[in-house]
Amino acid sequence: MDKKRVILVTGSAGLIGSETVRRFGQEGYCVVGLDNDMRSRFFGPEASTRKTRDRLINDFQNYDHRDVDIQDRSAIEDVFAQHQGRIAAVVHTAAQPSHDWAARDPHIDFGVNATGTLNILEAARRFCPEAPFVFTSTNKVYGDAPNQLPLREMESRWEIEEGHEYQCGIPETMAIDQTKHSLFGASKLAADVLVQEYGRYFGMPTVCFRAGCLTGPAHAGTELHGFLSYLMICTVSGRPYRVFGYRGKQVRDNIHSADLVEAFVQFIRSPRVGEVYNIGGSRQCNCSMLEAIDLCQTITSRALAWTYQENNRIGDHIWWISDVRKFQTHYPAWRVQFDVEGILKEIYTALRP
Repeated sequence: MDKKRVILVTGSAGLIGSETVRRFGQEGYCVVGLDNDMRSRFFGPEASTRKTRDRLINDFQNYDHRDVDIQDRSAIEDVFAQHQGRIAAVVHTAAQPSHDWAARDPHIDFGVNATGTLNILEAARRFCPEAPFVFTSTNKVYGDAPNQLPLREMESRWEIEEGHEYQCGIPETMAIDQTKHSLFGASKLAADVLVQEYGRYFGMPTVCFRAGCLTGPAHAGTELHGFLSYLMICTVSGRPYRVFGYRGKQVRDNIHSADLVEAFVQFIRSPRVGEVYNIGGSRQCNCSMLEAIDLCQTITSRALAWTYQENNRIGDHIWWISDVRKFQTHYPAWRVQFDVEGILKEIYTALRP
């Protein structure tokens, strides 16, 4: 790609957005970032992305930050129009990311996740329909369908029955309807289907990356979002941590922000039309709650003050591991580079004064 062209990133001060800015900024591209720090509204001042925004502005002269709400259709169109003819790719990471918060204000949740995505898609169709369009979707589009899988309880985790066809992880062929999604899952599913449709109906090079837990040292974790980051924050600070349901043995695969952005890069270099990929740490990077707690305590040499509540969160998965083989077949150069222990050590280092 011509590095004089623009990479447009929504949610640019968040975990994945900022990783995207840094990756393309370091390669010399002009990066236009859209982020109005809605995360602080969702989760409070400690979750603000303002410091990350300021670091990006300081570190990259080729970064152009715009304080824009993706629900503002006119503002979005203005940004795209200003850069018409120069936009090389659109990376859409902005979202309301919490199950619990969505139930508190469904209109804002749907406005950000679904209508905001429609605004970005339509602007891309009008001003840069040939540019690869990357959408950070979620495994919650499958609702609680994964909880119907045959699982066996082990000492520290739930695990799928040996020999099951999903032994390597859950593929993109799992059904997405007639399950309980949570309102967050429903709004993200609406966005996911829109991104697919703009690809299939209009022939645009779009992709939905249905991710498990996103993580990394730049994550501003809170109780309602940011599993590994918040767990380490609590361990380091002595803040109490609550585990919800499934005896703490629920399994998540975790993907480092750098690994996910590398998947974005691979797609942008060789785009396809209307694609969908499950993406995550897969069998290389996953853990249960109990296993993550043990790792945090070992890394920090501190005991975590945690309690257990029997009721699980609505729509929560008991076991999720992504089957990434479809993406690896299409993009064989991509591999998961980080494991859970390495990720937690990075987060711990980032938290230390």
